[in-house]
Amino acid sequence: MLDSSCGTGGFLVNAMTYVMADIEDEFSKALGYGKEKWTKNDILNFQERVSEIAETCYFGFDINPVLVKASKMNMVMNNDGSGNILRENSLLPPHEWSDEFRSKLAEALRVDKTNIRNHETLEFFDVIVTNPPFGSKIPIKDETILKQFELAHIWENNKKTGVWTKTDRLQSSVPPEILFIERCTQFLVPGGRMGIVLPDSILGAPGLGYIREWIIRNHKIIASIDLHADTFQPHNGTQTSVLFLQKKTQAEKDNEEKNGVMSDYNIFMAMAEKVGHDKRGNPLFKRDNEGNEILVDDTDSVITEEDSIVHAKKKKVADDQTPDIPKIFKEWKKKEGIAW
Repeated sequence: MLDSSCGTGGFLVNAMTYVMADIEDEFSKALGYGKEKWTKNDILNFQERVSEIAETCYFGFDINPVLVKASKMNMVMNNDGSGNILRENSLLPPHEWSDEFRSKLAEALRVDKTNIRNHETLEFFDVIVTNPPFGSKIPIKDETILKQFELAHIWENNKKTGVWTKTDRLQSSVPPEILFIERCTQFLVPGGRMGIVLPDSILGAPGLGYIREWIIRNHKIIASIDLHADTFQPHNGTQTSVLFLQKKTQAEKDNEEKNGVMSDYNIFMAMAEKVGHDKRGNPLFKRDNEGNEILVDDTDSVITEEDSIVHAKKKKVADDQTPDIPKIFKEWKKKEGIAW
């Protein structure tokens, strides 16, 4: 798994924590007793297994050295291992990556460093989850970077057919989030999957239709989640969505081109209309019809007993729909026969 713009490592930590819970269940089943009865040797074996997975399965890249250090510490504090958190501008042509970065990456991936040659030799990762930097204030203008990407070219739209065609001419500058879509696709193995946060302009602006057509040609769109405008507030007010994509194999693309028809399939779509906070970052809580904040038992709090009456502490309920979407998505995937 890779986060190509890992920042402080939030996606990696959550992914690793999710896997650790499964490993913990497997260990307990194999031992025949729960974690509360684990011996020191059991705990040591568990930690060794977690460290092994962190070292071989989890990768994070970021250009900012401070964020790389923070991400490593976050992984260590939460998951008994820092994984492979490496500093590099991953949009650079691979031959311009530092020798240290290429050596560490090749060693962790167990591949020959000489095989990491260009943008066509990067298919190493099964899963990518990322929130790339976006904004017109940080455009990419370096021609050596741009010429690696189809999406950095000028595309022309046929007004009669609506079909976009790539030209040989490069754009003078391209927002980084557009290049990261293609770089992440280059990083994925055929059939690999990606979750990426993108500005809504990419999904709706008429002049960016070529990006949507490129995405459709190269991926199966699994899901599109429309996020609330305040999702990343108070730091960023850009309206965004999360796309879940599965990279098509060459055989799938060849078959579609031969038949002249794109494969037909269902797409999961959802909107998060409430995210538990306002644009200033202040928490928002659920209220009843009278406008009173709803209180429920806090199962994590200490329960007290007075005069044989049990008293549980109460807590407010965040007005947040985002935790519900994964549950619904999981059920939808089962119905669609999507194994992962």
